[in-house]
Amino acid sequence: MQLLRPLLFALICLSAIKVSAQSHPANDSVYTYKTASPDGTGKFYKGREIAQVMGFEGAAWLERNTRDKEENTKLAISKLPITANSVVADIGAGTGYYTFPIAAKVPQGKVYAVEIQQSAIDYLEKRSKELKLNNVIVVKGAEKSPNLPDNTVDLAMMVDVYHELSYPHEMLQAIKRSLKPGGKILLLEYRAEDPTIDIKELHKTSISQLNKEFKANGFHLVTDGEFLPIQHFLIYQKDK
Repeated sequence: MQLLRPLLFALICLSAIKVSAQSHPANDSVYTYKTASPDGTGKFYKGREIAQVMGFEGAAWLERNTRDKEENTKLAISKLPITANSVVADIGAGTGYYTFPIAAKVPQGKVYAVEIQQSAIDYLEKRSKELKLNNVIVVKGAEKSPNLPDNTVDLAMMVDVYHELSYPHEMLQAIKRSLKPGGKILLLEYRAEDPTIDIKELHKTSISQLNKEFKANGFHLVTDGEFLPIQHFLIYQKDK
């Protein structure tokens, strides 16, 4: 089965805090700019070109019946380092495919569902009411911040989102401020190390590249889970 189509459609909904394919005339202190590759923006962070992103128009694809089989999402959720009272931030929540099952696992806690497009926010709010999940808080994020309260989050997670952040440095700094002491970030990203995974290159990431970027922002890797079919399961903790 071609995995490229599932990825492209999955990316459609994960529009929170992501890049736009615009050109920049010069480098700055954090990012460099070159001619964009076919799926890139021409904007680079630590040598990695930031990928283009799609919009919210294909939201139904995230809810497809085959998704769990392709990605084993139930296993990923079962491995989350959370308890019944944890506060989780799902950054780039899309349709809430992860948000809502996680909310059921933290009945004394809460889940911030962070999105940037109003259509996604409207969808999340409507779906939360339908499911009667009072512990889901929908938040409108921005390109440089998820707009979360400081020192409140136990686990921030991004599912196939990080490689599209238009300002990864600023976003990681903002997330770090929102984390409690000992707070963690979970990344689910398609494995760049595996050439057999039929995903466009800029939509895959390697552990070595992610370690470089997270170390530069005050995080260290604490869990390298390679139990999912096509994705890394990486947990980073902010440095003391």
